[in-house]
Amino acid sequence: MTDGPLSDLLVLDLTRALAGPQAAMMLGDMGARVIKIESPAGDDTRGWGPPFIGDEDERESTYFLSANRNKESLVLDLKTEEDRDVLARLVARADVLMENFRVGVLDRLGFPVSRLHELNPGLVVLSITGFGHDGPEATRSGYDQIAQGEGGLMSITGTEKPTKVGVPIADLLAGMNGAFGVLAALHERATTGRGRVVRTSLLAGMVGVHAFQGTRWTVAGEVPGLAGDHHPAIAPYGLFETGTAPIQIACGSEGLWRALCTALDLDVTDARFVSNPLRVQHRDELIALLEAHFATDPAEHWLALLAEAGVPSGKVRTLDDVYAWEQTRSQGLLLSVEHATQGSLNLPGSPIRFDDNPFSGGRSAHLAPPTLGQHDESIREWLDS
Repeated sequence: MTDGPLSDLLVLDLTRALAGPQAAMMLGDMGARVIKIESPAGDDTRGWGPPFIGDEDERESTYFLSANRNKESLVLDLKTEEDRDVLARLVARADVLMENFRVGVLDRLGFPVSRLHELNPGLVVLSITGFGHDGPEATRSGYDQIAQGEGGLMSITGTEKPTKVGVPIADLLAGMNGAFGVLAALHERATTGRGRVVRTSLLAGMVGVHAFQGTRWTVAGEVPGLAGDHHPAIAPYGLFETGTAPIQIACGSEGLWRALCTALDLDVTDARFVSNPLRVQHRDELIALLEAHFATDPAEHWLALLAEAGVPSGKVRTLDDVYAWEQTRSQGLLLSVEHATQGSLNLPGSPIRFDDNPFSGGRSAHLAPPTLGQHDESIREWLDS
């Protein structure tokens, strides 16, 4: 079907919403053939909006478009014996099956793991849940907003009150972790010849990115609070107001702090700021001192000065600015695809790029997200061949 490092793989994507579709799309970006199996009603995200594009009878959700490139769409009603038989035939040919049903749903549809591996001993199964497949709260539904709160991320995000991240980060991380686990299982299969079940969850994704905030509690016994716009363990490292717009500075070493002092003509011997722990302790005073300097000139002036001094800094871009930015485009992070009903579309690209490919992802060309059931006929013909 295509090229790419995973072009020999067939992935069955039975997932909906975002975590599972993200995982499947990542494999599709690398060249895998991904068949998205949808109910007659379609993936939930086909109805999530606005915004939508296209006429009412052919409208597409931009939410759906964000997570389903490089896939084919096959509609199956798994409540019918006929379509369950189609799925069984697909399972026999597949390398990977991904699902994010609530615990027990796939079993009730007639496809417990034992049967999947009877049909195909080499099948790698990815199962994504909200809070894990076992434990006292395994049956809870998994929604990103809930997981961000339950997993602790919101307790360290924001300034005056807990704040969710501006994208469904629990879903996205679960998808990324799932794709990583699948590739590990496929690598193992090359030796053993057998597949296995890979499990992850939205909760696991949240806990997995606690990083130093997690060890503040598990090791030091300190419960982190809202981090706001400044790093809780490094200063100066955060957002600063200027005469026109905010800028960001990251002084991650003593050398960079000294470079900042030289650039701004600050007293590097000020006893309050001579070490990072002291700067963190006196953070509010340091912010006030820096912003008093920055208030005198526009952001562009300070960014140029800091760049010349070698101090890491940057602006806060809006998304329209990000996608117009030449650096973004130079990395192949904006893809042009031809959609079946909407024509030419620009989509955000894969974050992975290979040395022999000017585009992000592992393919030389990318497929637009499919319309519902777009590939019903071609997939059934292939299955019968």
